[in-house]
Amino acid sequence: MEHNIDLSGYSIRTDLAVEAHELAWQKNETDIPGVLLQADDADPNIKVTRLHVQNEEGGKAIGKLPGHYITIEVPKLRDNDTSIEEQVARRFAHEMVSFLKELGITEEKKALVVGLGNWNVTPDALGPMVVENLLVTRHLYQLAPETVGEGYREVSALSPGVLGITGIETSEIVFGVVEKSKPDFVICIDALASRALHRVNTTIQISDTGIHPGSGVGNKRKAIDQNTLGIPVIAIGVPTVVFASTIVNDAITYLLGHFNQSMAESKRAFNKLSMSTLPERKEPYTEEDLPDMESRKTFMGLVGSLPEEEKRQLIHEVLRPLGQDLVVTPKEVDDFIEGVSNVIATGLNRALHRAVDEQNSGAYTH
Repeated sequence: MEHNIDLSGYSIRTDLAVEAHELAWQKNETDIPGVLLQADDADPNIKVTRLHVQNEEGGKAIGKLPGHYITIEVPKLRDNDTSIEEQVARRFAHEMVSFLKELGITEEKKALVVGLGNWNVTPDALGPMVVENLLVTRHLYQLAPETVGEGYREVSALSPGVLGITGIETSEIVFGVVEKSKPDFVICIDALASRALHRVNTTIQISDTGIHPGSGVGNKRKAIDQNTLGIPVIAIGVPTVVFASTIVNDAITYLLGHFNQSMAESKRAFNKLSMSTLPERKEPYTEEDLPDMESRKTFMGLVGSLPEEEKRQLIHEVLRPLGQDLVVTPKEVDDFIEGVSNVIATGLNRALHRAVDEQNSGAYTH
């Protein structure tokens, strides 16, 4: 996957944004003023986390901008299972409807959907592929309004490409279209660079804080948000790639968790005077699963005892000068992008148009 990086990385041909990642503070959210967190895991296949950062103080405490965030985690989304994808599309549509209501966006408000990314680079083609499957209606309202039935809203869509192809900042293109077409709100869809290995191809994120194209690959671009456009901007993102430094960092964490679990099982087997095999683990290891600091030093030396962010930064500093902090994507990315783009397009069609439901939504996607 060649990105033609030159001019100090400024003409990179992907504009992957960085994901809004929930960190370990989730387990102590009640201790943080200005931060409200609600987790919904009633469905065994889908976990939904709703986060409201009420003020700047709360945002600084967790490293997020004030606003609303929804994270839909579906580990089985990687499996390319059509039944799971339909479940996710249904849940995504439900969450989007609730999100629009939370922001005060009513059914008559006009939408512009922007599919960010490079359609020539598969992990970055999410936005353009979603746009291909959207039910757009603005032209009908403009040219033949009498043909538009009840339950539809005015929707337009755009795939602006990336800076390395167009030579124009994505935010400038979107601003120009907003200025001329005058939508009431914007939905931006983008592929993301993940901050955690287990979130790649398993997570859909929604927020009202806008999006920063290129931030995931180190290119600071002008944000696409309410401040720059003057209207609400809803960002929808899916982590599709991960840096090699993140893989190394997570691997160290998994090793420590595995060692700690092994020691616990060995003690349990010894006390029972019987053999014990290590149970298969499907969940990622968290801070609570890791051994104490002395044991970490014994297993991994100084690196094992470093705090999470310091360890991540150290690995990044070691790999980057060597050119080895590669951007990595799973080998099944082609099938995944096709499947998840259909999920998001189906969910958006249902959320934006009341007339589109589970029975007829398939008629609008391919």
